[in-house]
Amino acid sequence: MKLLLISDIESPLLWDHFVPGRLDDVDLILSCGDLKPEYLSFLVTMSHARLLYVPGNHDGIYETQPPEGCECVDGRLVTVEGLRILGLGGSSWYNGGPYQYSEGQMRRRIRKKAPALWLGGGVDIVLAHAPIRGLGDQDDPAHRGFDSFRGLVERWHPRYFVHGHVHLNYGYKIPRRSRLGDTEIINAYGYQFLEL
Repeated sequence: MKLLLISDIESPLLWDHFVPGRLDDVDLILSCGDLKPEYLSFLVTMSHARLLYVPGNHDGIYETQPPEGCECVDGRLVTVEGLRILGLGGSSWYNGGPYQYSEGQMRRRIRKKAPALWLGGGVDIVLAHAPIRGLGDQDDPAHRGFDSFRGLVERWHPRYFVHGHVHLNYGYKIPRRSRLGDTEIINAYGYQFLEL
């Protein structure tokens, strides 16, 4: 199964300079947020793959203009071809904008999903906008990750934790991929392909 992971910036390769057939082998697209709804609608149309997304902290437009043909999985556990995906959009609270959460609010969001995770036998991919605190995040309030994500990963051991929010051009030490135990952490900034 081939996944396309996207976040934060619309790639000219996948939009402005798109070549028909470029995404024919993609089975599933996962968006970590902060992307134009038109971009997501374009990708789901041109790839013929299912597109799941969570909102980022700049996606207030999704409330009035959701991406057409795409599925919001924020706060949901969904299964696609046996792959269990948990969506947790938004960032840490910094100015009261949409899709911003305190640490306590995010912890409660995760706690609400515990019964579904238990009944479903766990989770394979956590699809988030924000990173895990201390693993690819920044020190400023807007780009700080969530400590509660660390607890989620340590308890349920997903194969992947996919996020965006922290642009790779913010600094040369920002990792594209890292690990926490058995979980591979992927910063989907721009786009990444993932073969399962």
